[in-house]
Amino acid sequence: MSATPVTLHPPSPAEPAETALVARAAAGDGHAFETLMRRHNRLLFRAARGIVRDDAEAEDVVQDAYLHAWRALGSYRTESRLSTWLVRIAINEALGRLRQKSAQVIPLEAAMRNHDPEIQSLFADEADRGPEQAAMRGQMRRVMEARIDQLPEIFRLVFVLRAVEEMSVEETAQALDIPEATVRTRFFRARSLLRESLAQDVDAALADAFSFDGARCDRIVAQVLARGAEEGLVHACPPLAPE
Repeated sequence: MSATPVTLHPPSPAEPAETALVARAAAGDGHAFETLMRRHNRLLFRAARGIVRDDAEAEDVVQDAYLHAWRALGSYRTESRLSTWLVRIAINEALGRLRQKSAQVIPLEAAMRNHDPEIQSLFADEADRGPEQAAMRGQMRRVMEARIDQLPEIFRLVFVLRAVEEMSVEETAQALDIPEATVRTRFFRARSLLRESLAQDVDAALADAFSFDGARCDRIVAQVLARGAEEGLVHACPPLAPE
């Protein structure tokens, strides 16, 4: 039996092919490069954010990566996907920033011997007392409390006494007037239900991790185009058809 032929449909005029966009951007078409940025912004931001672990610095990485890519578009070869080429540039930029930071790090032993009051204050203050850490703990506590509240009552009571109040199995059994074996079974079941519930929260949160909203996308695009214009990478070109 002959295979069913696959029909490849060329992109419509409203969706310019990537190779055409690359060619136009390389020739100084800012509209074309803007389209490319908007297509790949989230990928580059998330890759950079995963390395530098800071939203603002990740934005800077993406901007610098785009400018580097724009300057080098003439050397881009279509053997590799543009997204792959761009994300490699962003990763290299992010790793370069980490290397620069590590070169400026004071060795721990030397820092501890340093008598500068500001440096010593870093060791005097506990890291988990800052306002950001306190806010994160508060948010985590609220999530945990909400999930504990959703446990069935017979499991919830055992979990609160055992995990929150840190009562022993014997004390919990006496408090609830149930056998110790029942305490162990219900506590195990409560932890399992809690893990499942929290895992669902994590899965839902992962989809929004390192969120890339419209404002951030617009900001990166505008700044890259402005810097590109300063460097003479942009020339007067007719606007692209809307996607």
